[in-house]
Amino acid sequence: MSYQRGYYLDELSLGMEAEMTMDITDEGIQTFAKLSGDFNPIHVDAEYAATTPFGKQIAHGAFTASLISAILGNDLPGPGSIFLEMNMKFRKPAYLGDIVTAVAEVEDIHSRTGRVKMKVKCIVDGKVIIRGHCGVLAPKRPEGDTSTKS
Repeated sequence: MSYQRGYYLDELSLGMEAEMTMDITDEGIQTFAKLSGDFNPIHVDAEYAATTPFGKQIAHGAFTASLISAILGNDLPGPGSIFLEMNMKFRKPAYLGDIVTAVAEVEDIHSRTGRVKMKVKCIVDGKVIIRGHCGVLAPKRPEGDTSTKS
């Protein structure tokens, strides 16, 4: 399988952003429940969820936040990066039918260690539902590689 390369550490700059969007569907929630083993009925059972303060099913917080992992691994920094840490605050849930947009922004770069701090958030209808910070290890440019990211 061929991968488009991500950004090398020396190509990153403060303020760089990437985003990804996902529709919250019942199929996605059920699949995430199977993969994670989290079958909390507030996520997977509409009848049960209707009896809760939310009044309807909500997506797993980790499912929604997984969009951030997708950005870090696919786009910014991208393939070859390693997700090291995260600190997130879940402010509101995502519901079935919501369209979630995740955004990651380069906030700090430690050239010596290769560590990059990212400011992250997930948004639904213009409202931030998750916010926080993540740390990644960005790939360093291989010796002799003079290519540029296009």
